[in-house]
Amino acid sequence: MKFGVVIFPGSNCDEDMIFVLEEVMGQEVVRLWHKDTDLQNVNGIILPGGFSYGDYLRSGSLARFSPIMEEVIKFANTGGFVFGVCNGFQILCEAGLLPGALLHNENQKFVCKNIHIRPDNDNTALTNKLNCSKTLKIPIAHGEGRYFADGKTLVKLHKNKQILFRYCNEKGKITKASNPNGSIENIAGVCNKKKNVFGMMPHPERAADHELGNTDGQAIFQSILDYFKE
Repeated sequence: MKFGVVIFPGSNCDEDMIFVLEEVMGQEVVRLWHKDTDLQNVNGIILPGGFSYGDYLRSGSLARFSPIMEEVIKFANTGGFVFGVCNGFQILCEAGLLPGALLHNENQKFVCKNIHIRPDNDNTALTNKLNCSKTLKIPIAHGEGRYFADGKTLVKLHKNKQILFRYCNEKGKITKASNPNGSIENIAGVCNKKKNVFGMMPHPERAADHELGNTDGQAIFQSILDYFKE
């Protein structure tokens, strides 16, 4: 696949994402600057983590109006694969491409640590090769990661199987203690109804290299590649 990684002023996980896609997963990658309007015929777009525009106002609220985002929205609306991680997830919610919102963490503190997540379904590009009974250890690093959606939206998320991951303990149990930010129903990632736009707060690119002592994130990237091969 040919991936486009969008880079905003303040992005700081773009090179991590590019390294994993190119060096670990062996894919072609192009860098898309926030002022670009040409997607360079990519097959998929990834919005990496960071602090776009310094996270002023709300995280992702300014990046949503970058010139590149108009093209990303068009791409998504025509069925293109779009994946946002952490700040990328926030931007996709701000752009209306994903339901819900990311609020300040419940404890009002920045949280950076390894956590465990469990796939909630196996019928999406991100999760189709994952075992829903097996946990993944993936790092988080955010101050505004508390996922929130109103009651009507939650009903739709359940009905359409749009919940990708939930925070859990090492044994896979979904508990309050395993929720690092207060996200409603321990939700760590969601997709849109058409299942072509995805967002998650944990950083799989930070758990995809043997040098880091953790390769759990590789399974998510491999799931994406396998999905498009089929």
